[in-house]
Amino acid sequence: FPPVRVRYPYMFSYRHAFHAGNHADVLKHATLVAVLQHLTLKEGALSVVDTHAGAGLYKLDSNSATTSAEAEFGIKALLAHISKHGKASAPALLSAYVGMLRQFNGGKDIKMYPGSPIIAAELLRTQDRVMAFEVHPTDHRLLRTTLEQATSRAKLLMDRKDGFEGIRSLLPPVSRRGLVVCDPSYELKTDYAEVLNMTVEALRRFATGSMLIWYPLVGRPEAHDLPRKLKNAVAKAGKSWLHATLQVRAGAAGQGTGGGLGASGVFVVNPPHTLKAQMQEALPYLVEALGQDTHAAFKLESHGN
Repeated sequence: FPPVRVRYPYMFSYRHAFHAGNHADVLKHATLVAVLQHLTLKEGALSVVDTHAGAGLYKLDSNSATTSAEAEFGIKALLAHISKHGKASAPALLSAYVGMLRQFNGGKDIKMYPGSPIIAAELLRTQDRVMAFEVHPTDHRLLRTTLEQATSRAKLLMDRKDGFEGIRSLLPPVSRRGLVVCDPSYELKTDYAEVLNMTVEALRRFATGSMLIWYPLVGRPEAHDLPRKLKNAVAKAGKSWLHATLQVRAGAAGQGTGGGLGASGVFVVNPPHTLKAQMQEALPYLVEALGQDTHAAFKLESHGN
């Protein structure tokens, strides 16, 4: 393996295997599928950079997943809602997301849940490529194996390197078309500042590129300040943005039925012009399907698109 190049302090307690397929993944990955489907409509090569790729693939029946049971209140709840109300009830954005998951699982029950780099690998073409970064001592080894065994048409690469640093050498991509996916664990509150700094740097180096940033809505002021700071930075660069949040219940992280987060958000820089309408249709459906109490709600706002 290449040497680890990472700034300290760095924490390794977070493992996404405990959270795979939860409501935050549903929001994040449904948005990712919509963005990628739009970007691949053009023939030109596309580069996807995943700054915090995780293990890449997760078993929903593993000890980790069943211990947390977060998928029960995420992707499994969505599937149950669609089954109850009929496939025709699901908005197009969610139908595309669920369709990708079913196809990945060979048309059978969804037992294997792909993370962002594998979702990209599924949807990209021969002219495209994925660069995934992961530094976790265990997850980077799992990710390497997952990418080596993937049947993607695209070129799949990875590096055991801090994605906040690794992205600098990749922007702008040779293809001049790209998407950055950034969803750190936010174990350290400094991650919020790192995300903002990365966004500003990416806009300076590659102003026409798209970015999809996920963040948790928790009790830290940094979490609530991040979208405001991102809006200001992107507007200053003269670019468009879309911001969506999904809350499934009241309470702070780790409290209430289903455990884990109560809410999260996605922020998209240079979003497809079709994304706002898709999200307007999908978010109320997600509130209905995944909401756990009367506090379940969504927010959608955009600028310049």
